Amino acid sequence: MGMLINSVWHEGDNQALAKESGSDGNFERTESQFRNWITSDGSPGPTGEAGYVAEPDRYHLYVAHTCPWAHRTLLYLSLKQLEPIITVSHAIPGRYPGGWTYRHDPDFTDCIPDTVNGFECLHQAYSASSTNYTGKVTVPTLWDKKTERVINNESSEIIRMLNSEFNDFTDSKTDFYPEELRPEIDVINNLIYDNVNNGVYRCGFATSQSAYETSVKSLFETLGKLESLLDKQRYLVGNKITEADLRLFPTLIRFEACYFGAFKCNIRSLKDYPNLYNYTRDIYQIPGISHTFNFDYAKKNYYSIERINPNGIVPLGPIDIEKDYLQAHDRDRFGV
Repeated sequence: MGMLINSVWHEGDNQALAKESGSDGNFERTESQFRNWITSDGSPGPTGEAGYVAEPDRYHLYVAHTCPWAHRTLLYLSLKQLEPIITVSHAIPGRYPGGWTYRHDPDFTDCIPDTVNGFECLHQAYSASSTNYTGKVTVPTLWDKKTERVINNESSEIIRMLNSEFNDFTDSKTDFYPEELRPEIDVINNLIYDNVNNGVYRCGFATSQSAYETSVKSLFETLGKLESLLDKQRYLVGNKITEADLRLFPTLIRFEACYFGAFKCNIRSLKDYPNLYNYTRDIYQIPGISHTFNFDYAKKNYYSIERINPNGIVPLGPIDIEKDYLQAHDRDRFGV
């Protein structure tokens, strides 16, 4: 998808991915660079140099329906009822010369262009924020309309802000990261990030057979552990949904349609894990969840990655996958 070098855009999947490929063939994700926080009082957060005060209609999110990291933020916007006070732009699916692209397209009418800055490509927002930025241009990206700059592009931090810092402006006070459960949530998060969230990418972007095999074995071993855990309880940390679930779900909902084929994560299907499969159905059917994801958009994006699918052919299947996730699940056996 390309990258910025000293805030100048350079096109090409191979160039960007080469920076994340180790000498042993392992995919090594680079860290996000914009790390400032929005807080309820404007004080600095755990990372970054400055704090930004939570206010209605001050902030804008650049996302893509297709991206699991951006999907996290869309889940929080919906569940925390923040959609009226934080504006959003959705990239159109597919790969384009300028990377993540925001424009009106009659084929993707629910993809909202950049209504704040009029940027057609996300890299323009990064270049407007820094004259010497070198690195990837990623979603989600959080923009401050007042200072006219990117303030954060790390999804794990953005969802924490959405979880707690805008509570004065929403009727939804649900805390998905309650203090008493944080140690358990953090343990699950670390397991999931290394082996599942990022694990599927380590499979798909491995450049050696040994790196791929190590990653895919780790992925499916972890799915097995999660399958066993979900045999005992409805969600990952007890019987109430938490941040851990909202970080795992975006990967699971893409598994059959995208990762199984495009990223060679095909030792087993998600349907071979009845607890995980029903758990994914359960979350997908929570009010406010299903509209945050589009199966066809996700397939189009993953199968347009030149490095793994140079011909860009998008498979027709799985057929009726959305209907599958709307079928009855068995997670009610643990209670509500």
